[in-house]
Amino acid sequence: MSEPVPRSIWALALIGMLGFPISAALFVYGPAPYAERGLHFLLAWSAVMMGFLGGVRWSLESSRAIPRALRLGVAILPPLVGCGLLLARDFLELDWSLGGYLAAFLVAWLFDQVPETPSRFPRLMTILTFMACIGLAMALEKALRM
Repeated sequence: MSEPVPRSIWALALIGMLGFPISAALFVYGPAPYAERGLHFLLAWSAVMMGFLGGVRWSLESSRAIPRALRLGVAILPPLVGCGLLLARDFLELDWSLGGYLAAFLVAWLFDQVPETPSRFPRLMTILTFMACIGLAMALEKALRM
């Protein structure tokens, strides 16, 4: 059983993840100028949060007495994917960009479920991944209808 998550971490994590549902709602339901801004924020925030969460994974692994090179390497993949998708947004169809972020968050979450993977607060990571994926799925559904 994992240790309980302090309230301060819950609060800060949930506030940080609010960018997903808010920007997705702006994109999906907002008037055109706000929808476009919401989309840009959603794509940028996805890259930022993938980098942040990759840093958390890197930190957890590197705090071990003997860090495992493979796990350190895997921890850096989500930030690279997030940055790559952000840089490629002008060359990819929107549904591919959104789907790429969605898939990357899910794969990173699956990585946290592998035995021997350091994960201090697995329930928190699950809820944060869920928030990101719900926002991205809302935006993806609209992009597929465009």
